Parts: sequence; C-alpha cells; structure tokens
Amino acid sequence: ARLVESGGGLAQAGGSLRLSCAASGSIFSLNTMGWYRQAPGKQRELVAVILSGGSTNYADSVKGRFTISRDNAKNTFTLQMNSLKPEDTAVYYCNANIDDGTDINVYWGQGTQVTVSS
Repeated sequence: ARLVESGGGLAQAGGSLRLSCAASGSIFSLNTMGWYRQAPGKQRELVAVILSGGSTNYADSVKGRFTISRDNAKNTFTLQMNSLKPEDTAVYYCNANIDDGTDINVYWGQGTQVTVSS
C-alpha cells in the first residue's frame, strides 16, 4: 500500500488550502488517519487525526481553523486549512494505519510543502 498527497502550495495569511491523501494498493481497511507537519529546525508534530469511527482530534494550534475528514469509500482523507497563519508553514505529511487483511502497518505520504506569507 502507499499514500499519495496532493494540494499544498502558497497562500497568504488568512487564506485557505486543502490537502488530500489517497491510499492505494492492498487495502482491507483504513484505520486511524492523520496529518503531521514539520517546520524547518523543528520536530514533526501531529496536526490532526481521525479515527475509523470518525472521531477527530486536533493540535491546539489549529483547533477551529483546520478540519480533517475521510471518505472510506474512496480511501482518501483531507485536511481543510482555513485562516492560515505564517506559523503554519511546514512540510505536511499524511499518515495512516492500513490493514491489508493480514497485518496492520503505518504508512506515510511523501510530504507536501505549505507556505503561508504574511
């Protein structure tokens, strides 16, 4: 299985961007899915996570601005980012626990750059 991200790019402060992550390959089910980000010189941090039942959790820094959602039928999940701030600038990675029917493994997307200008 693999995860492929799309979206990202450049936005002005206060603007919006949408990230998508598509899972493909041998997939029995997608379990927990999440988005992480890593800014230059900083550790990778969790941005948002969505469980298989639909429950969500967000980093305090993005609550009320970002929304994570999933489409189980299409094996995709998205991160809608509104009211962007310069401090949201980072490489964003999608992450998913994928059950291939035999085992459950953790997969990462390739990363996509998000740059927010002030």
